[in-house]
Amino acid sequence: MSKLTSLVEAKLFQNFLIAVILFNAVTLGLETTQFGKDNASLLHKIDTVILLIFTTELLLKLIVYRLKFFKSGWNCFDFIIVAISWIPAGGALSVLRAFRILRVLRLFSIVPQMRRVIGALGHSLPGMASVIGVLGIVFYVSAVLTTKLFGQHPDPNMQEWFGSLGASAYTLFQVMTLESWSMGIVRPTMELFPESWLFFVPFIIITSFAVLNLFIGIIVDAMQVMHEEEVKTEKLSATKEDIVRLEAKLDELLKQSKND
Repeated sequence: MSKLTSLVEAKLFQNFLIAVILFNAVTLGLETTQFGKDNASLLHKIDTVILLIFTTELLLKLIVYRLKFFKSGWNCFDFIIVAISWIPAGGALSVLRAFRILRVLRLFSIVPQMRRVIGALGHSLPGMASVIGVLGIVFYVSAVLTTKLFGQHPDPNMQEWFGSLGASAYTLFQVMTLESWSMGIVRPTMELFPESWLFFVPFIIITSFAVLNLFIGIIVDAMQVMHEEEVKTEKLSATKEDIVRLEAKLDELLKQSKND
């Protein structure tokens, strides 16, 4: 069992899986090309072999870790993705074949750096929810304001962009993303409402720059916290190993003293 554990946790084994996942991503992409149509049988055989490799990997982990395997969220993630790949894709379930590309997401669970990024995103969700709440309030107030200020004008563009609360919210979302915001939205609006820039400029500053920086700051802070936790965990594990070594040496010394 120790040899099997060493195999599963070996760096070479992990690198092999990364290579298989990347190769699988390439073959799945080729299926969408003319090459894939001309060599469908070959790609299907390759896909089956890759699926067998993933399944064997999970079986080895189940043998090594047993029920502890399911205590890891990443292991459950891998298990679900591989299980989906085994679902028969014939008839009404043929659409499930497209979900095989989800195997590429297994890189998140294998590559430590990617796990750290995903973990940071998870840790940042509470803070991001607060920012989204603030952004939602700003959007709602701005949508009501623009509907009343610009949506009452009979111009077709004003009716299309700001004629209703939903239309105003969508238009403001476009402005926030800076997609054709100047020539497409703001300048035509300024031709009818010359002072409208007094609204749009602060709106863009608040939503596009300030809020974006808040998101970035929250994610960076979460990554920093996770890094500190990892360092603490490594130090704790190192301390435990030192204690075990000292206890072993102490036992040896006690045994020697008794023998003497």
